[in-house]
Parts: sequence; C-alpha cells; structure tokens
Amino acid sequence: MEIVKGILVVLHLVGFGAVFGSTLAQLSLVREARARITPGILHGANLLFVTGLLIVGSIYMMGGSPNNMKIGVKTLVLIVLIVVILMNRKKDNVPAGVLGAIAGLSLVNVALAVLWH
Repeated sequence: MEIVKGILVVLHLVGFGAVFGSTLAQLSLVREARARITPGILHGANLLFVTGLLIVGSIYMMGGSPNNMKIGVKTLVLIVLIVVILMNRKKDNVPAGVLGAIAGLSLVNVALAVLWH
C-alpha cells in the first residue's frame, strides 16, 4: 500500500507542476492579449483534486489519521482554484491577475502541504 501512496504523491506533484508551469508559460502572452487557460492547467487541477482525495483515503485505509484541518484548508484552496479556472477557461484573453491568482493559489496549496505539519 505504501507504493500506491508514493505513486499518488508523485502524481499529485505532477498535477501541481502542470498547473503552475502551464500558468507561468501563459504569462508571456498577456501583453499580446493571447493568454488563456490551457488544458494543462485544467487537467492539472483535476489531477490535484483526484490524487489528493485518494491520498487521504489511502491514509485512512492504512489506519492512519491525517490532519483533517490541513486537508480541509487545502481542499478549500483547491476548490477556489478550480472555480477560478472554470470561470475563465472559455475566454480568449485571460488577464494577468487571473493567471497570478491561479499560480498563487497552487503555490499556497503546496506551501500548506510542505509547511503545515
């Protein structure tokens, strides 16, 4: 079961990389008014959500008890992130503030995971 949990953590990190990296890649297109929400941003956020739920489930299955406050805050941040993505995914030109919010929220999510023990 530990190997499954490890794979899920790796996939969770891949999801963060997809969201953060794809968002940063779009920042250069803001001046040209061509920045948009790419499929990598949306799919990365979905991967974060699914793998996060599976990681928490695997901890419970192994008899552990995760920090529910931390999981709740991370889930709330991730839901806000997904809502921002979904509200702007059909736009042809996404403002820099939206991209900054997406990058910032994904970074906050990682910071919560790493710094909150």
